[in-house]
Amino acid sequence: MAVQPWGQPQQPYGQQPQPWQPAQSPQSAMRAAHADRERTVDVLKAAYAEGRLTAEEYSQRFDAAHRAQTYGQLSHLVGDLPSGPMVAPQISQVGPVVPQAFLPPPMPYVPVRTNGLAIASMVLGLLCLPTFGMLGVPAVVTGHMAKSQLKQGHEEGDGMATAGLVIGWLSIGGWAMMILLALASSV
Repeated sequence: MAVQPWGQPQQPYGQQPQPWQPAQSPQSAMRAAHADRERTVDVLKAAYAEGRLTAEEYSQRFDAAHRAQTYGQLSHLVGDLPSGPMVAPQISQVGPVVPQAFLPPPMPYVPVRTNGLAIASMVLGLLCLPTFGMLGVPAVVTGHMAKSQLKQGHEEGDGMATAGLVIGWLSIGGWAMMILLALASSV
């Protein structure tokens, strides 16, 4: 059986095409590389060794594999044989496409707003380090205000408020320890 250049086999007049022929796909017309031909020959060798092909069939298909120029021609040669790796790129079947009229309307993008007091609390908490804890009280106050606002509204920033609270309370605790140590050492 001869193979036409575009991957479809020529059938003698009056014969039906064989049922094992692979379906046409967009990849069928893609040009095959030497490595693709060698993979096809490996599948043919395995089929011959397992007794799935006669010597004459193997010889014909072997010659056709080396003459093949497209994936469609190669897949035709091994279409009726079990093969390991795919000879042609695998096409994923997504399923039927739903018309746009039946899809739900697209949801508008609504950006989520970050609470301003949460941002302020985190910034004040981070500035406690270079100011030696002088901004600890404002960081704690804004952090608690941000936490109460976050419970009521639809805003983000809980992590920022928590970071400002933790750093603020640590700096207040550090100042309290220094004052207690200063008082204890003066007595």
